[in-house]
Amino acid sequence: MSNSNGLGDLLGGDDKKILSTGYPDIDKKLADGLPLGSLTLIEGENDSGKSVITQQIIWGGLKGSMNVALYTSENTSKSFLGQMESMSLDIADYFAWGYLKVFPMHTIGFEWGEKEMQGILKRIIQHMRDSDSDVIIIDSLTLLTEATNSADLLAFLTNCKTLVDTGKTILITLHTYAFQEDTLVRIRSICDAHLMMKRALVGQKYIMVMEVVKIRGARKTTGNIVSFEVHPGFGMKIIPISMARV
Repeated sequence: MSNSNGLGDLLGGDDKKILSTGYPDIDKKLADGLPLGSLTLIEGENDSGKSVITQQIIWGGLKGSMNVALYTSENTSKSFLGQMESMSLDIADYFAWGYLKVFPMHTIGFEWGEKEMQGILKRIIQHMRDSDSDVIIIDSLTLLTEATNSADLLAFLTNCKTLVDTGKTILITLHTYAFQEDTLVRIRSICDAHLMMKRALVGQKYIMVMEVVKIRGARKTTGNIVSFEVHPGFGMKIIPISMARV
């Protein structure tokens, strides 16, 4: 199996300032990993690999002895564990021991409606603030924006930045189609790192492509691209760029 290396393996020391994906070929494109204490945006359309990358990052965080929390609008705990297992990433023990916590956002006491949405965003921020998790993933932000104006959304992201300043590492996924371009520009500017996910047709099949648009503090990342497939029961398989461009 691939995906065997954790954060400590990659760093080889005690100065753990990055969040590894647990997959060396991807980490190389991320300047060795995402910086701890940062806000990362993972953006793309449906089925472009956003959740795959977040699952890989969750694996890397857990292997790096971090507490991880996932706020998901797309899974239950059971279905998420099943997805991870299908990626050949066995996190059952981490979940059982409480190192990974999964919060399905439609079942943690929120009432979805326009009047309630501002309060919901505040409750999520408070929930994250009270959490003992080092790494927090929101997959996806799209659901939270269906009845939210851009001012409240940007205020939510600003509050996420405040949490980042306390040492938490936050990753947010969103669907590009759900936002106006001017709002997207402002969201991207708030975030410390930005990964753009796309699907590309190569021959007879689609592959997933991740472009590293920016990472705070990295010397060279803009334009770094990694393409991959996902094979059930095995996980991610990196496809060389030369092959992807055929």
